[in-house]
Amino acid sequence: MKKIITLISLVMVFLPWTIFPLRTNPWTLQSPAAEIIVYSYAAFMIFSAVFTTVAYVKGKVKNKGMQIAMVINDIYGFTALCLLGLAINTAIGG
Repeated sequence: MKKIITLISLVMVFLPWTIFPLRTNPWTLQSPAAEIIVYSYAAFMIFSAVFTTVAYVKGKVKNKGMQIAMVINDIYGFTALCLLGLAINTAIGG
């Protein structure tokens, strides 16, 4: 079970990078599709950070792959939270 959780966490590390090939389509650059895509990826990155951290701490999955996945996913999650904060601040006119 710990190997499966590690594999899921490692896949979650690479999934946010799929936004770049997706954004080569013209329809993804237009509003509201652009906002929906960015917010969806941000939510996924936050979920990935929470999932990996909970699995590492509570599930006691503490191997090298999980340690790498936790650090990277936590960086992604923190960055996504910051970007969402900026988007909310801009939306309310701050």
